[in-house]
Amino acid sequence: MSRPAAPRTALRGFTLLELLVAIFIAALMFAMGYGTLRQAATTRGALLEKQARLLELQTAIRVLEQDFVELTPRPVRQPIGDEPSQPALQASPGSTQSSGTVTSLGGTPGTASSTQGTTSGTPPLVALTRAGWANPNGLQRPAEQRVAYYLENGTLRREYWYVLDPTLSSTTARRELLKKVKSVTIQYMDLTHTWQPQWPPATVAGTAALESSLRIRPIAVQVTIDTEDFGQVMRIFEVAG
Repeated sequence: MSRPAAPRTALRGFTLLELLVAIFIAALMFAMGYGTLRQAATTRGALLEKQARLLELQTAIRVLEQDFVELTPRPVRQPIGDEPSQPALQASPGSTQSSGTVTSLGGTPGTASSTQGTTSGTPPLVALTRAGWANPNGLQRPAEQRVAYYLENGTLRREYWYVLDPTLSSTTARRELLKKVKSVTIQYMDLTHTWQPQWPPATVAGTAALESSLRIRPIAVQVTIDTEDFGQVMRIFEVAG
């Protein structure tokens, strides 16, 4: 005797509406995930750029500090060989510069004399002689170095000469230290602990005093850099000796 057949269970699939809802939910989840990943990538890129800018600022401050700390009282001759020589540290009243302009500390247009046959049309912020020039290759050159700083088109640039007493034909090595710079202000503390906008101080008078001013050094140097992204950054460097 045969057994009765078991009743068939009705098979039920997804309806079109259910499929559309599932696809919509999946697409929504993918869109949210993509937006999150994109935001994370954008944030990471901005953070890396900020870190690079901060490192650039820190490097510029460190290079400035090394130059001023190593300031040595060694004047250099004029590019054409005439007297008087240029001071070991030379900065005109136009030592406050904004991008592409030269202004005095009072905010009025100033003039800054070109020193040492500058390689650009903009006068330097400051020119100085520093010691401690590393010579790992043992080249026949002095351990002292003539350095100048410029601010052009929002970029703070350092230049140095390959010879200590350069001529008009002498070339320089250039290094861009910091970009997006709005202005740079440098002041110098004299022996009376007074900040001076220029160096040597304007109070120097007489031939003997003028001769000694070529080697005189400030007690400290105050550098204020106004940047587009970090605002004003001020540092004071103590000058040795």
